[in-house]
Amino acid sequence: MKLGLFGGSFDPVHIGHLLVAQAAMEEMGLDWLYFIPAAQSPFKPDTKPAPASERLRLLRLALAGHNRYSIDDQEIQRGAPSYTIETVRTYRSKFPEANLYYLIGADHIPLLPKWRESEQLGNLVEFITIPRPGEPPGMWHPPFRQHLLKGFPVGVSSSQIRGRAKAGLPLEGLVPRQVAEAIHNNRLYL
Repeated sequence: MKLGLFGGSFDPVHIGHLLVAQAAMEEMGLDWLYFIPAAQSPFKPDTKPAPASERLRLLRLALAGHNRYSIDDQEIQRGAPSYTIETVRTYRSKFPEANLYYLIGADHIPLLPKWRESEQLGNLVEFITIPRPGEPPGMWHPPFRQHLLKGFPVGVSSSQIRGRAKAGLPLEGLVPRQVAEAIHNNRLYL
């Protein structure tokens, strides 16, 4: 079995996340993909994401109808900060025979050696790199194993969407319709 683990703040989830998920499923032949929203990034201690309940609700709206995606809120349940090694160990014990793949943005590659217990993490999972449009994929070093996604790199970020929401600009095309409506109706990111 091939399981994909897609961590991040998802603050908010956007079309780029969904396209990356689709590309990973297709290119890597994943059987299942777990979206794992972080409670708090250890690399952004001063940046507080939107409330977990809102981010989870937006994820549920975005993933409705996708029958091979799940939302795993274990990092939110554990509380801040979120460490990937703890999450990966949970999956390894739950699915001891599975091949685990962790999706990571190319901009995070230089930080990997600074992740908690990074060498152990590199032995437990293979990484699927999400390229940024117009940027090189980054250099990998052992023990990290990498697969580079070819399809659907999109130059959209959650911070851009938060900025657009704050400015009252439309979000259509950048997030699923239901997510745009929920952000507007609940006055998120104002």
